[in-house]
Amino acid sequence: MTQFLPPNLLALFAPRDPIPYLPPLEKLPHEKHHNQPYCGIAPYIREFEDPRDAPPPTRAETREERMERKRREKIERRQQEVETELKMWDPHNDPNAQGDAFKTLFVARVNYDTTESKLRREFEVYGPIKRIHMVYSKRSGKPRGYAFIEYEHERDMHSAYKHADGKKIDGRRVLVDVERGRTVKGWRPRRLGGGLGGTRRGGADVNIRHSGRDDTSRYDERDRDRDRERERRERSRERDKERERRRSRSRDRRRRSRSRDKEERRRSRERSKDKDRDRKRRSSRSRERARRERERKEELRGGGGGGGDMAEPSEAGDAPPDDGPPGELGPDGPDGPEEKGRDRDRERRRSHRSERERRRDRDRERDREHKRGERGGERGRDEARGGAGGGGQDNGLEGLGSDGRDMYMESEGGDGYLAPENGYLMEAAPE
Repeated sequence: MTQFLPPNLLALFAPRDPIPYLPPLEKLPHEKHHNQPYCGIAPYIREFEDPRDAPPPTRAETREERMERKRREKIERRQQEVETELKMWDPHNDPNAQGDAFKTLFVARVNYDTTESKLRREFEVYGPIKRIHMVYSKRSGKPRGYAFIEYEHERDMHSAYKHADGKKIDGRRVLVDVERGRTVKGWRPRRLGGGLGGTRRGGADVNIRHSGRDDTSRYDERDRDRDRERERRERSRERDKERERRRSRSRDRRRRSRSRDKEERRRSRERSKDKDRDRKRRSSRSRERARRERERKEELRGGGGGGGDMAEPSEAGDAPPDDGPPGELGPDGPDGPEEKGRDRDRERRRSHRSERERRRDRDRERDREHKRGERGGERGRDEARGGAGGGGQDNGLEGLGSDGRDMYMESEGGDGYLAPENGYLMEAAPE
């Protein structure tokens, strides 16, 4: 492929000249031969300095030791300042301490935004105030958070000392105490190592969380009251929850009981309906059996011919013979004692039905009476025909029932008959 390239491009692929070999200037480190082998420091011990001529070692101060030293120096310096100020401090000769010390109230932890008029409004409820002195910083002129209130009467000061401690003013609870500088012997302010506070005693193991005239007892009692109130609320909430759970369980039980009662009532109604239905079915079956038995007996009596056992047949539509057994249609007709009992039972059952069922029962009863009348007329005509043709002859219908479903009946027009299978009017066969 390169044979087709022009000479100028073939020159680019030409190999370079080989690099000429140059001998090294010196031997490599691992190739050098040392004249003297490695040895220890024993030969050089004689060159060391004599330990007796060496200076003593100096020890440097660590960081913890330096911080402890500075803290001790600060405490010593502060103690000296306190001692100097104690020699100069005399509250009885203080020009700012004016008025009667036994009528003066000390108020601390005051909000820096609280004004003198606000303090007056808050503390005048205990009695008339003579003077209020709020303490300000000499350097910045800002309030330092405490004041002295002088009342006109000592009893008012005692009332404020008793009731105003812990009162919230401008979002902060103030501390109220008597002026102890001029009333307590040997009293020293907090800046000189005295006071009632214990938040600056030292480390966290000795400092207390709250300070005040009663130290921590007042706050401990308040905390205990707060804890008791919290526990009381929690117990009340637990009782409410338990009461609500009991109520819900009781509602569930009542609901289940109502559902069970409803189910039992429904089942009892269904059972009563089933019993009524079975009773009606049994009574209808018994009536049907009695009716069929009665019709069979009547048919047997009617099919005996013109013998002396049966009376002469009456006209069509008359009642059956008089010598029927008790309970059948006899001389009393439908007004016999047994029929009357059935009618009374039927009427009693009808009274519990609806008006629609009553009308249907009346229609059925009317149809039944009509059929009975028709059957009586047909039996009279059959007996008359049997007697005229030589009494006691078999007409081929003996043993069949008197009902239209069990025997052939002639129609009123004479041109057809009723089929026993379906009750429809069938045409008569041509003769």
